[in-house]
Amino acid sequence: MWEVGVDEAGRGPVLGPLVVAACAIPSSDIPMLIEMGVKDSKDLSAKRRHELELWFEEQSSKRGWKKSLVNCTPERIDMALQSDGLNWLEVRAFGEAIIGLEIETSLNITNDACDVNAERFTQRISNQLPSWPWLDSTMNSFHKADENFAIVSMASILAKEERDRCIQHLANEVGQSIGSGYPSDPNTKNALHLLIDNDGMHNDVRWGWATATRFWSNNCRGDPPVRGQSSTVQQSLFDHDDASIS
Repeated sequence: MWEVGVDEAGRGPVLGPLVVAACAIPSSDIPMLIEMGVKDSKDLSAKRRHELELWFEEQSSKRGWKKSLVNCTPERIDMALQSDGLNWLEVRAFGEAIIGLEIETSLNITNDACDVNAERFTQRISNQLPSWPWLDSTMNSFHKADENFAIVSMASILAKEERDRCIQHLANEVGQSIGSGYPSDPNTKNALHLLIDNDGMHNDVRWGWATATRFWSNNCRGDPPVRGQSSTVQQSLFDHDDASIS
């Protein structure tokens, strides 16, 4: 039996991708995660997260552990917000990550629920998987699964590490720290002028985020750009499910 954990990193930032990671290890190897101190990525230092990612890669070579990463670009995020919303984007990305493991038998899948209704989240993801239910396989979603299931904690680490690499790449491109990419981060706020100007918004900015549109309104001419549309078109990008995004 394979134990599979799925989690995301980067739902709320104004910069960079939303990353979904799925990882799979034999059920008998779960104690190894616990012994190594695998826990929710938010409870680990950057140094420890990186060490655990390297350790996972080492075990993948030795023991056949698997991972799958889905990077949802800011463009994909903005386009999703103009259609069916961030919740559905995450459903699709979770499904893509599970499919990317290329295992379709004997899986016990645990998702960190990104929906207020965890059972609904499970059902929606299962609808993304061809011919589900797979042989001898189950799927469940739980709130705070990244805190309570070591396999989901491992997925949270892999997702966070991948997102951090993307943010570092952007920082290298602009030549200064851009912080975490979250709107509340002073370093992120201080870097926005390098990414948003009268010529437009950088591709790694989530154009539809309130932080980005406010910066544009305060510092640039005309209406803020909208992905896939003329800059003269005005449209609300948010429904009630995503109103907290800033």
